[in-house]
Amino acid sequence: MHDGRGKNHQAYLWQYSRPRGSAVFDFRMGREREGPKRFLGNFAGILQSDGYGAYDHVGGKQIIHAACWAHARRKFFDAVKLNPRDQTSIRIVAQMDELFAIDAQARQEGLGQSDRHVLRLEKSRPLLEQIKAGIQAARVGALPKSALAKACDYTLTLWTRLSRFLEYPELELSNNLAENAMRPIALGRKNWIHLGSKEAGPRVAAIISIVETCRRLGLPVRDYLGSVLPGLADFPINRVAELTPTAWAVRN
Repeated sequence: MHDGRGKNHQAYLWQYSRPRGSAVFDFRMGREREGPKRFLGNFAGILQSDGYGAYDHVGGKQIIHAACWAHARRKFFDAVKLNPRDQTSIRIVAQMDELFAIDAQARQEGLGQSDRHVLRLEKSRPLLEQIKAGIQAARVGALPKSALAKACDYTLTLWTRLSRFLEYPELELSNNLAENAMRPIALGRKNWIHLGSKEAGPRVAAIISIVETCRRLGLPVRDYLGSVLPGLADFPINRVAELTPTAWAVRN
């Protein structure tokens, strides 16, 4: 499971999705833990997110927390932007890029999850050990309030979650898929700042959920809506699951 956030002052859209699967957006008026906690309920699966504390202590007892390498990389990349001569951060970013390159190799070779898992254990695991050792050494010599120190602290705190991909072949290195799905909302929120209402939020979330799911499944949104909307008012509510984009794609 992936998740991302979109912020419009006090209104938030949380996204919950599976890689290459359906996406569901949930509207909340606040950013507190109660939002994902209520939505996830007793969820028992993989929850991949950044280090935001609202994701802690949510879901059921069997939930598995995983972190995002793109967020960890961004911390060190930001340190490089602040100090282009920071060779330590530059080296760590380069090592993280190697980590992503290994998964890119798996995609290029069309490897399934089991074969990708073998590749990760062979190449990613030793690289992971190098990255951790480098970050630990960098933290010792970094100024306490520097961008480098903050990047090290962030990554080391989440290290167990960042390493989950070695245990679960289905897990991606980052939640970029979810982040990219949120991007149109992030780009448009300045235009929407004075529009809409609290009551409209859940409806917007539902519409975006359908559109994003269609996009992921490669379904033309116009064709899907043109097929589903006529006669919707008379469709039995106990069969509404038959009208989801996923179910529609199977039939068409």
